[in-house]
Amino acid sequence: MELAEAVQNLYTPEALADPYPYYAVLTERAPVLVTDHLAVVSSYAACSAVLRDARFGVADARWMDRNGPDWRDSAAMRLLDQSMLLRNSPDHERMRRLVSREFTARRVAGLAPTIERLTGGLCDRMAEAGAAGEPVDFMAEFAYPLPVTVISELLGVPEADRPKFRQWSQDLTLSLEPFDSWAELAPADAAAVALRDYFADLADQHRGADQRRNRPETAGDGSGLVAALVDVHDEDGGRLTADELFANLALLLVAGFETTTNLLGNGLRILLDRPEAADALRADPGPAAAYVEEILRFDSPVQFASRGALVDIDVEGVTIPAGREVSLLPGAANRDPSRFADPDRFDPARPDNQPMSFGTGAHYCLGSALARLEAQIAIPALLRRFPKLTLAAPPVRRNRFVLRGYDTLPVFTTGASTSLRG
Repeated sequence: MELAEAVQNLYTPEALADPYPYYAVLTERAPVLVTDHLAVVSSYAACSAVLRDARFGVADARWMDRNGPDWRDSAAMRLLDQSMLLRNSPDHERMRRLVSREFTARRVAGLAPTIERLTGGLCDRMAEAGAAGEPVDFMAEFAYPLPVTVISELLGVPEADRPKFRQWSQDLTLSLEPFDSWAELAPADAAAVALRDYFADLADQHRGADQRRNRPETAGDGSGLVAALVDVHDEDGGRLTADELFANLALLLVAGFETTTNLLGNGLRILLDRPEAADALRADPGPAAAYVEEILRFDSPVQFASRGALVDIDVEGVTIPAGREVSLLPGAANRDPSRFADPDRFDPARPDNQPMSFGTGAHYCLGSALARLEAQIAIPALLRRFPKLTLAAPPVRRNRFVLRGYDTLPVFTTGASTSLRG
């Protein structure tokens, strides 16, 4: 495969199904590739260097304005622009500092009993659905409801409202994928309006002491990030504007389960294709954390990140000119043979395993510890509960490049006479 072919074909159906051969060509031949319009960064060292360097910024409003102000016609892009996802210093630090109070190590660790309880309940539901030998869609019955429930409890989202978030989330994340025209973002724009309106209404329900005492019941302890950020907005002169409040709540909700859903689906598929690895974890859940790190490395739920060079910058001996957009490929970095020996082999015992899946630097994923905890609890529990768990039909990948996961992953909970690999 030629270098130009590897770049041009990254978004083809073949590469979406299996991007790793294309990544291997880039990482080997041009780990930092600069073209007339773009820089593509695929090696572990180069991705880390770019993400840690403040001279690379995210595509904020000023950056997008230089490429055409018509982005403001998109409700999805306007929403993301008000969130910390598309803000640089100092706005990014201001927003992240306020939000991160709810993602402390102690708060995340305290969610373990809730995750264990939810995992048990979802396993019960899968067992009931598959008791007669019928296939069960793991994505619909487990991989989606677990993380959406956890992040909803953390935020303080009422239980009755949660079913609507899956479609909103899937539609909004279209704005993170490559697209050719703004018209393609119509579903994302509709979802952005719906999410903003939803959180505006929920924030109103939390305002004032009397209203907060009488707000709708949640499955958690009644407190949540919505109330905490409303207090910040209302009581401290607007350290978050109203638009920033709603945008960051929508971002946290979507990011809080999209990545984890894909982590769970990708992880289960990997283990079902490797019965010996599944059996080892089933027998001894102690290495669960190591398994999750290797799942993140082997088939990352996030395959792409974007930055822009604010000045001319040398990265691994290659100059990236000021103003050049930079496409980073963490999925490629995770298979970089200069960082990971025998990178195409799934090895939970891999030493010094630090995948690039959640990024690094200032924009390191705020919810990474929570995603890891959910997977560390859920995957061993599934394997123990269903010792004969097998694929029931070929899983169907989502037609996405940035967020890599499955639409459907049918399984037999009681076993089957054949197994499917690939």
